[in-house]
Amino acid sequence: MNFSRRQFLQAGGALGAAASMGALANVPFSHGDAQPRLTPPAGSVDCHMHLYDSRVPAAPGAALLPPDASLEDYRQLQQRLGIRRLVIVTPSTYGTDNRVMLDGLLRSRGDARGVAVVASSVTDSELADLHKAGVRGIRFNLSVGSQALDGIEQLAARVDELGWNVQVAPGPLLPDVAPRLLALPAKVVIDHMGHVPQPEGLKSEAYAALVRLLDSDRGWVKLSAPYLRSKTGAPQFKDVGRVASALISHRPDRMLWGSDWPHPTLAQDQKPDDGLILDLLMDWAPQARVQALILRDNPVQLYGF
Repeated sequence: MNFSRRQFLQAGGALGAAASMGALANVPFSHGDAQPRLTPPAGSVDCHMHLYDSRVPAAPGAALLPPDASLEDYRQLQQRLGIRRLVIVTPSTYGTDNRVMLDGLLRSRGDARGVAVVASSVTDSELADLHKAGVRGIRFNLSVGSQALDGIEQLAARVDELGWNVQVAPGPLLPDVAPRLLALPAKVVIDHMGHVPQPEGLKSEAYAALVRLLDSDRGWVKLSAPYLRSKTGAPQFKDVGRVASALISHRPDRMLWGSDWPHPTLAQDQKPDDGLILDLLMDWAPQARVQALILRDNPVQLYGF
């Protein structure tokens, strides 16, 4: 790190107080203020969210430069949704600089686990420090191309010894990289339903690749960000919903749910109603037993809560 955690905290401590203070209204980077119809079971986990702090410089060439989004902002969303636990994912904005994520883990006081981005040169001692802080996975983002997977085989073997997973944001490249992912020794988590394209949906090569990963017993899928590939659009995202329902029906024990807050790929006026996003799970998985698997049991197993 370029500066210590104590220096980070002294520079501002909390990552910036929310401008709006209503617990159930005006949640930053989210629309709507009604509580969701779905009541998550105690111990539920939001498995995909990000934190941003402009005091930490973006990586050279970073494409996404969202405004500051703090843990305090996010706690307002948690109160609205009724979900206390979270998985903080280092976003592409920061490259391999995990300071913002690690600060969130520290201040979450056991409520959070982390997913880091690391270089192939990361030392065993650095991995041990990340584990102690609450990190349970590493992420590869293919938005820059398949070269982002360079070194994944060696890193996957190392983090598998720690019980971590390898998380992949595949973009449109999932069919191309699926053979490499299937050969990894570690558990593999796929972001955002594998970015299955529409309108191809269930007939696409990306969906077939997801099924192969799930059938390997080492694949997991995040049911998050339905807006990324939907052609039918809000509020139901029915085309992506058919993909979600099929994945859940195929392997409910390998599904995870994530909010994708603060929805960094969307403009401020396009932020979704996060209560409605959570409620989509009632359409995708009508049975309360399956909802509990997705929201609580599966992430507790995977991330070691």
